[in-house]
Amino acid sequence: MSFNLNQLLEDRRGENLKLHQEHINPQFAKVLKTIGFDVPYLRGEGAYLYDANDRRVIDFLSGYGVFNIGRNHPKVADALKQLLDSEHPALVQMEAPLLSGVLAEKLKALVPSELNKVFFTNSGTEGVETAIKFARSATGRSKIIHCDHSFHGLSTGSLSLNGGDWFRESFGELLDSQVIPFNDIEALETALKDKTVAGFIVEPIQGKTVKVAEDSFLQQAQKLCEQHGTLLIIDEVQSGYCRSGKMFAMEFANIVPDVLVTAKALSGGYIPVGAVLTKDWIYKKVFSSMDRCVVHSSTFGQNNAAMVAGIATLEVLQEENLAERAQQSGERLMSGLNKLVEKYQFVDEVRGRGLMVGIEFKRPKSLKLKMAWDLVHKVNDGLFGQAIVIPLLSDHGILTQVAGRDEDIIKLIPPLTLTEEDIDYFVECFDQVLASCNKFPGPIWEVATRLTKIALTKR
Repeated sequence: MSFNLNQLLEDRRGENLKLHQEHINPQFAKVLKTIGFDVPYLRGEGAYLYDANDRRVIDFLSGYGVFNIGRNHPKVADALKQLLDSEHPALVQMEAPLLSGVLAEKLKALVPSELNKVFFTNSGTEGVETAIKFARSATGRSKIIHCDHSFHGLSTGSLSLNGGDWFRESFGELLDSQVIPFNDIEALETALKDKTVAGFIVEPIQGKTVKVAEDSFLQQAQKLCEQHGTLLIIDEVQSGYCRSGKMFAMEFANIVPDVLVTAKALSGGYIPVGAVLTKDWIYKKVFSSMDRCVVHSSTFGQNNAAMVAGIATLEVLQEENLAERAQQSGERLMSGLNKLVEKYQFVDEVRGRGLMVGIEFKRPKSLKLKMAWDLVHKVNDGLFGQAIVIPLLSDHGILTQVAGRDEDIIKLIPPLTLTEEDIDYFVECFDQVLASCNKFPGPIWEVATRLTKIALTKR
C-alpha cells in the first residue's frame, strides 16, 4: 500500500491542537488557544498563509525569518524534486559531497575573501555552538562576550550567550561568558583588556529588540578584537540573506569578522541548514591534523536536500533582487509607521533596517491610558504587545508577534516578496488597532484585561 500524504492531511484535518496537547507541548498549545493563534493553516504561498476557510493571512512573522524568499517558492521546490528523482547518493560520510562544495563556493562569493572556509550546520544555534568551539580552539581561551538582550539560540552553549535571564532559569551552570551593553564600545574595551576573551559575538540587528548595531560600534569592535587577540563573531542568523537591504547586515559597517554565523533563510523554508564562514587560520587551528579532520562534525550537516535548497535559494535571492526589494519595502513600511509615532502617544519608536522592523511602545501621558497601561504592566511587560497582535490576526488577517518576552516591542519580519499593497494594508490595519487603544475602556483593553486575568490565574 503506497503512502498518501493528501489523504493523511485530509483524514486528520483540524487535529493540530489536540495532537500537540497530547504528544508534544501542552503549554504551547494552551498559549496558542489563549491568544487566538490556534489556526490550522492548510496552505502557504509567498507572503501568505491560508486557513481551512481559505482566508488569506499576510505573514509578517515568516517563521522568525526563515521565509525570505516566501513560502513554497517554485524554484526551490523544483530543485528538491529534481534531487529526489536523481537518486543522488546522500550522507556517504566517507566522501567529499559535491553539492556541499558547490554551496560553499557560492557562499564565499557573497562575503569578504578573508572568510574562505565554510562549515555547514543544521540550525542557527548549532552555528553559534560551532563559533564558540572555533573561538576557543583558535585562541586557547574560554570566555565569550555578548550583549544585553542578545539572542543566539537555546542549546547549552548558545544559551550561555542569551541576554534574557528567563531563558536560563533552571538549566544550571553554563559556559564562561560576560554581558556588556549593546553599542557600548567602552564596555567592550574594558572587558577585553585582560586578554582572556576568546570571542565577542554580536547581532548587527538584535532579534529580540530590533535595535541596530551602530556602524561605528562594529568598526571599533573589530579593531579592539584584533588588538586583544579576540575573535569577532557576527551572528546573521536572522538578519542575513537580504533581509536588511544587503546580503548581510554587517555590510553597512564594511567590516570583516573572524566568524560569520548564518542559517534560517538559507533553507528556503524547506530543509534546515546553516553555514558558518570563517578565516583559514581559524579552521586550521580546529582541524589541525588528519586525525582531527572530524573533531567537529554533524551527521546531517551536508545533506543533499539542504545543500540543494541553499543553492536554489541563493539564486532566487539574487535573480529577484530581494536585497533591493527589502530596502525599498522597508523604507515604505517605516515611512508609514513613523506617521503613527506622531499620532499615538503610546508608540515610542519605529526602527530597523530593510524588512526587519521593530515597533516599541511606551507609557502614555493621559491619565486614563496611563492607568490602563500600569494595570497591564503590573502583571507582565509583554501583555500590551500581545493585545495588539491578537486583533491584527483575528480582525485583519495579519500574523505577527512580540519581539521577546517582557518586551513592549512588536517585530515585523515578513517575506521579502511582500507587495506595496501588503505594506499599505498593514499600516492601515495597524492604525485601526492603535486607534482602539485610545479608547479606555475599549476593545484593545478588554483583550489586555483578559490576558492579565489569565496571567494572574497561572500564578
